[in-house]
Amino acid sequence: MKLAILSRAPQAYSTQRLRAAAEQRGHTPKVLNTLRFAIDLTSDEPDLQYRGKQLSDYDAILPRIGNSITYFGTAVVRQFEQMDVYTPNTSNGIANARDKLRAIQILSRHNIDMPATAFVRNRADVRPAIESVGGAPVVIKLLEGTQGIGVILAPQVKVAEAIIETLHSTRQNVLIQRFVSESRGRDIRALVVGDRVVAAMRRSAAGDEFRSNVHRGGTVEAVQLDAAYEQTAVRAAQIMGLRVAGVDMLEGDEGPLVMEVNSSPGLQGIEAATGLDVAGAIIDYIAGQVNFPEIDVRQRLSVSTGYGVAELLIHSGAEQVGKTLGDLGLWDRDITALTLHRGVQVIPNPRKHQVLEAEDRLLCFGKLEEMRSMIPERRRRRARVRKLSKEAQELAEGQ
Repeated sequence: MKLAILSRAPQAYSTQRLRAAAEQRGHTPKVLNTLRFAIDLTSDEPDLQYRGKQLSDYDAILPRIGNSITYFGTAVVRQFEQMDVYTPNTSNGIANARDKLRAIQILSRHNIDMPATAFVRNRADVRPAIESVGGAPVVIKLLEGTQGIGVILAPQVKVAEAIIETLHSTRQNVLIQRFVSESRGRDIRALVVGDRVVAAMRRSAAGDEFRSNVHRGGTVEAVQLDAAYEQTAVRAAQIMGLRVAGVDMLEGDEGPLVMEVNSSPGLQGIEAATGLDVAGAIIDYIAGQVNFPEIDVRQRLSVSTGYGVAELLIHSGAEQVGKTLGDLGLWDRDITALTLHRGVQVIPNPRKHQVLEAEDRLLCFGKLEEMRSMIPERRRRRARVRKLSKEAQELAEGQ
């Protein structure tokens, strides 16, 4: 396998370990500076130039895109995708994970448990937002913060209001998040590769510090995750479109709470804590995917006019509950059921005898008009037609 590692830090621990692991397995890795690419859109087929010359062929890339170059870096990754070069982390996945608010919105849509979070901009909405997440103390997070920078614990409502007002005055966007007191000063980092957690560690803060980041002086220890934590980490990474990710979780009283999904996780801390060859696991996974890569099914199946991919939700109380897929007559309507999602369970290629339950989600491909007809109309308020104001009435009458 010829592998391109996209990194601006060739001497960094993670980059060196990934390159060494690839070489040990007989692959040909090369570290390429992400900023030295030029996206070539002049020819009939997508192409890239590197350092002013046409890029040679690669079997796969491993993006290590830093915060400061997210926009350009994801554009480069997207171009590789257009060239059918395999990447474990898609451009959309990297962009989604890098935006904390967007990541929370996506994960919450798929029933991933997280600390209660609010996002507001108007000063009048700050206090209600604090109350909605459980009141003080609250954690205030800058959307652009990394490595614990821009994460503040506000012990009182007035303190929180003052901090948020100050940050808003400097045009900073912030999240207001519930402080999970039972997990104070510690969290779990799970390193997900493909469909499994290959290593995990617990990070503990130093002294009175509530942030457990190693960059803030925290300590790490290896930990064996139970099924709930492992399943949550894998689902969170896959929902984000990432096959290599570091998933940070708090240890809540009722189970794991996802804080963040990192698309370029550092390897030094977790390899030191666990003694496991995490870099090797990443290289092995990529090598196994090169000849049989995953694809963006929505993009590939939505190019035919009139056809597309849609998700059908079986609402509680709907007439479809208790019926089989065969009873719905999908196949007669030129609709194919690709997967059935039931809670955290995924049933691929469900058969006609599969009985539907409330809150099931069917991912289907077929005629869009037929699928639209199967979605019940949303109940909407009846729009009231108000009377014209006196000024508008005079204007309408030309006075």
